[in-house]
Amino acid sequence: MNDDRGYLGTSLLIFLAGAAVGAAVAALTTPKAGPDLRGDLKGLGNRIKDRFASVPPQEDERMGA
Repeated sequence: MNDDRGYLGTSLLIFLAGAAVGAAVAALTTPKAGPDLRGDLKGLGNRIKDRFASVPPQEDERMGA
């Protein structure tokens, strides 16, 4: 059961990293003026930071719990 949870967490992390890379590529390849692009990237960074701040930290069961 613990292996399933670790696999799910790893898969979710890989998915989120891919989504972030895809969003960054889309933002960088969209033709926009410099200030508009910087504003979009700053907004994207803030949304990602807020989303990860709301995720509760998980205890690593392998570290002696």
